[in-house]
Amino acid sequence: MATVTLDGNPSQTCGELPAEGAKAPDFKLTDKKLKDRSLSDFEGQRKVLNIVPSLETPVCAAQARRFNEEAASLENTAVLVVSADLPFAQGRFCQTEGIEGVKTLSTLRSDFARDHGVRIEDGPLAGLCARAVLVLDSDNTVLHSQLVSEIGQEPDYDAALAALR
Repeated sequence: MATVTLDGNPSQTCGELPAEGAKAPDFKLTDKKLKDRSLSDFEGQRKVLNIVPSLETPVCAAQARRFNEEAASLENTAVLVVSADLPFAQGRFCQTEGIEGVKTLSTLRSDFARDHGVRIEDGPLAGLCARAVLVLDSDNTVLHSQLVSEIGQEPDYDAALAALR
């Protein structure tokens, strides 16, 4: 278990985010067409797993926009925004924001949050994903791993992007 805070109030996650050097666990997430996606759908590509509680919050929206601007143009790299939002809401968000360089994936019908150690277990956001970033190489080895300790803060973009260079 790890501890994250929301406005300084602690909550526990269900486990630990995969560490650098570990193989990332596979996942089943739902895309905007309600199709299940897994790591194998992005085989041979590097991946940024941009994990947020909900795109309906300003910090999560800023995080999606920033990775769209900076990482989506990198060669052989899939930027995946993972949230509990329904695929329809994710699609509306991207359309409204003009976000085209990332793929949104919903935790609908998924154990992703539990399998990746980011499911918030208690407090007002219980059941949602904690804010985190995982950068994977083309073989799904973790190059960068950050669980953001304060949910209301953005991740270290520079460190995540440096792992891709």
